[in-house]
Amino acid sequence: MKQFRFSLTLFIFLAVSFNLYAQTSYPNKIKAFKINSSIQLDGELSEPCWQEAVKISNFSQRELQEGEPVTERTEAAIVFTKESLFIGLWCYDLEADKLVAKEMARDFAYWRDDNFEIIIDTYHDKRNGYLFITNPNGARRDALVTDEGRGVNEDWNGVWDVAVQVTEKGWFAEIEIPFSTLKFSDQRQQIWGINFERNIRRKNEQVLWQGWSRDYELEMVSHAGTLVGIEGISGSHLLEVKPYVAGSIQKINDDPFDRVARIGGDINYLITSNIKLNLTLHPDFAQIESDRAQINLTRFSLYYPEKREFFLEGKNAFEFGLGSAGEVFYSRRIGIKEREEIPIIGGVRLLGKESGTEVGALAMQTAAKGSEKSTNYSVLRVKKDILGQSNIGLIATSKKSADTSNYVYGADFNYASSKFFGDKNIRFGSAVAISQSEQKSLNNKNLGYRIYLSMPNDFFEYDLSYYVVQNNFNPEIGYLRRKNYKHLYTELQFNPRPSFIPWIRQMEIKPLDIDYYWSDDTNKLESFFAEFRPLGFGTKSGEWLEYNIMRFYDRLDEPFEIHDNVSIPVGDYWYTRHEIQFSTFSGRKFSVGGDASIGGYYTGDRIQSDIFLRFNVNKHMNLSFDYEWNKLKFESRSFETHETGGMIGYAFNPKLYSSVYGQWNNEDKEILLNIRVNWIPKVGSDFYFAVNQIIDTKQANWKFTDTVVLSK
Repeated sequence: MKQFRFSLTLFIFLAVSFNLYAQTSYPNKIKAFKINSSIQLDGELSEPCWQEAVKISNFSQRELQEGEPVTERTEAAIVFTKESLFIGLWCYDLEADKLVAKEMARDFAYWRDDNFEIIIDTYHDKRNGYLFITNPNGARRDALVTDEGRGVNEDWNGVWDVAVQVTEKGWFAEIEIPFSTLKFSDQRQQIWGINFERNIRRKNEQVLWQGWSRDYELEMVSHAGTLVGIEGISGSHLLEVKPYVAGSIQKINDDPFDRVARIGGDINYLITSNIKLNLTLHPDFAQIESDRAQINLTRFSLYYPEKREFFLEGKNAFEFGLGSAGEVFYSRRIGIKEREEIPIIGGVRLLGKESGTEVGALAMQTAAKGSEKSTNYSVLRVKKDILGQSNIGLIATSKKSADTSNYVYGADFNYASSKFFGDKNIRFGSAVAISQSEQKSLNNKNLGYRIYLSMPNDFFEYDLSYYVVQNNFNPEIGYLRRKNYKHLYTELQFNPRPSFIPWIRQMEIKPLDIDYYWSDDTNKLESFFAEFRPLGFGTKSGEWLEYNIMRFYDRLDEPFEIHDNVSIPVGDYWYTRHEIQFSTFSGRKFSVGGDASIGGYYTGDRIQSDIFLRFNVNKHMNLSFDYEWNKLKFESRSFETHETGGMIGYAFNPKLYSSVYGQWNNEDKEILLNIRVNWIPKVGSDFYFAVNQIIDTKQANWKFTDTVVLSK
């Protein structure tokens, strides 16, 4: 017993003392200086203000050598005018000819390239921020970060610009962020949080200005430095009008060509400096990328991500804490029915944050189409910051048509701290929601709730959660994969960094990963999944490999058809599968990744494999291809599935991008072709040209069926 107490005391001491130094690098404050005239963005950093500005250069490694100085000189400075924030970057490199810069398009895959990332916490609430990323080609990517990185909306497109110069000394950038892009308090003197990260891809080196502990990430803005000196600025324009004009030609099967002209747009009104009202009329989404067609080999419905810009902006404001149990608000329920478009007449949205309270409200009205009646969809979400990094919140949703209605009400609590045992991360919380329908018989056993604990850290990760979704819980504008169940999930993973194996960066050993589902009504076991990962590792050169052993159980109370003339009968099924996953370093000109698994599958056997290939021809052009194959063998018959997709992307420059995307599978036997051109004549304006084509491949003579040509 004494030995146990001694071991426990030693463990706590090590947990508290380990890595306490990896918090702050001084100086941790940067001052912005006001200038009277704007800067010509050219990446040369030749204006006198850059020579006079105070530069910060105290960057430290997160990878590969935690806490060590950056190996390539790195500096940043900030100046501003009344209208914009300007950030200057000096990314010196002794081997500038070895810079990795393969992408130029908007929303580029930044993890493949040398890049520089900036996060700005304009409210200085140490929770949320605006993320801006660029690379040596001047490509742009951005995101909205919420709740210390627990929410990241990478679909947000802010209005900002960048210019880059590459010389024999490295790469250098000038970034302009208009204050109208940001939301901030109405105080005359602004105090913001800010942090910087540089990635030197060929070395797999990651350096940060502040918060460079491996237990933290750039998105954890509570560890950011401080930006001072900004004063006398104003934010968004009081009223902003964004009209659109779209014309399209479409042909469905043998019908004649149909010409359609659409006019609509958005009106943005700034109620306060922090709260914005958006009005939209006849939103048009024809230029978006097609959904990936999928062959479903499970008995549950497939989940498709939202891709429409109006719903992507501010989507984090509506997230609710049910986790993997489902979503109370799933925006694809609005204007889409079985992957077919339902016209949206218009809508209104309110987004903002005031005094630590975040509000998101949305109301949309769809038009009648076929058997679908005109329907109103509404959601209200309120979230209050408490306890440093934590929050509590409420949500309400509504769906109303002429003869039906559905309502959901919920509350959640989320606690988070990055100071557990000194500098470790811990999160826990709970959520509960109740649905109500016109059918009174459904207004019992109509709850969904969750409690969870999470400890996401570099060496040690642990997760525990418990969900209940009762039989009549029915969020009609939400998403549920299944109903009438209880779910226990727990996972334990260790990620050591063995110094005695010089070529390994980090290992992953997962002794515990269990999903346990049982019926809420009968308490009978419904499904079980366990995964054991005896080996997983990433190399210092960027490769990854893992091996998993997986055990499954599924109880079927009714048969389900897995394929044409292949049904899985009622029964209890246990089976085991083995899986290997791998990927090569994405920073190379050619990269590949994939996985393969083999083992049982209900009454038969299944072999599965998929592969992804990517080839960067140059900074303008990249090619990608993916293919998934399944072979399933049952007593009655065997069958195979094939799914493939490919894309050619060409960026003429950072503001003119084109792509051709195609996909096919042997169930639908249709080629879905999507051609897009996106031109940004000036920052804040977009022109789209798109062609969507379906080609029927069921017969020897392929047939062009649905065709849509659109410009907007």
